[in-house]
Amino acid sequence: MTSTLAIDFGTSNTAVTILDAGRVRRIPVEGASDTLPTAVFFPAGGGAMRIGEAAAQALIAGEEGRYMRALKSVLGTPLLHESRLIAGRRRTLADVITAFLVALRHKAEAATGRPQTRVLSGRPVHFHPDPARDAAAEADLRACYHAAGFDHVDFMPEPEAAALACHGMGTEGRTGLIVDIGGGTSDFSVYRAEHGRVRILASHGIRLGGTDFDQAISLSHAMPLLGHGTQLRREMGPGLLPVPNAIYLDLATWAHIPFVYSPENRRLARQMARLAVDSARMDRLVTVLTDELGHDLAFAVERGKIAANRGGDARIDMGFIQPRLAAPIDGASLQAALRDYRTDLGAAVALTLDRAGLAAQDIGDVVLVGGSSLMGLVTDLVAQNLPAARLHRSEAFTAVGDGLALASNGE
Repeated sequence: MTSTLAIDFGTSNTAVTILDAGRVRRIPVEGASDTLPTAVFFPAGGGAMRIGEAAAQALIAGEEGRYMRALKSVLGTPLLHESRLIAGRRRTLADVITAFLVALRHKAEAATGRPQTRVLSGRPVHFHPDPARDAAAEADLRACYHAAGFDHVDFMPEPEAAALACHGMGTEGRTGLIVDIGGGTSDFSVYRAEHGRVRILASHGIRLGGTDFDQAISLSHAMPLLGHGTQLRREMGPGLLPVPNAIYLDLATWAHIPFVYSPENRRLARQMARLAVDSARMDRLVTVLTDELGHDLAFAVERGKIAANRGGDARIDMGFIQPRLAAPIDGASLQAALRDYRTDLGAAVALTLDRAGLAAQDIGDVVLVGGSSLMGLVTDLVAQNLPAARLHRSEAFTAVGDGLALASNGE
């Protein structure tokens, strides 16, 4: 019987699993690890593309080349099909995603000793709120899978897959809620455990995830040290102008960072530094664009977010831009930066329950899935909105992949 590969292709992390003799088998995708960052690195001088942690290490080591992350977030957008010069060759981001999926297929074939041409892929409940763009995103991903050598491609909503993997955390006959906060989307499924199986009552999803958290934290904490929110003198006449936001938004957005180092942006930054009321801060922006430090900054923000989420005072270390430069961050400032997102997540939970025809007190179990579910605002939100529910933490990075493998039994 032909096996089906299960791939949880995430915005931030990816996992590959397969059902082997009725048991979930996680495919080691990077060394002994069964997950890897969804990231690629193309060396400037040519050579093999690197993926996962190896891609990040090449960037951190200062190798010349192009690093990309959060590839999933461009599905269903024109950016996916724009041709750009990457490591001496014109490529689209669809080509890059395809190359990443080819690498996964080869790793799975090496681990299983047989060809892998069928795939069951996870997908968010909604890639995009707009139905047409949502359908386009799935079609884009399907095309990438086909181009990567998969003949048969099916999709399953990620929270439904997680429910299959996690239903044992609840009690028979109880009703639960899967809260899957990933890198680019937040998905919710209400389920009921019945006769050893899981029945999905309702699902909902929004385009909001960990990369959005990183963007908000970067804009509120790090970017002001690069001149964001400051003012410019007019070239002619009196008065001041606000600094434009576009460059800062791109620097704070994982998927846009590789394309922010254009000659136009560098000229604009130098012009703003000349006119800046606070020239020292704007000079730092010039340094970031000149030395291509956007990803270093994004990693620093991510580390600061994690440290602040664990409690106590932390800092976003920006010493690679200017010695001893750092942005303080703590639990209170973290919560302030993410306040609006907490409202969005609460509304999404309420809508999911409404679609299931249930009230908050009907939910007996809440299962947290996805790396960003580890954020304190998520657990606080659950405690506030579903006070009677028991909170369970799944294996945050592998639950969806495990559920996809279980679902592949019916493929």
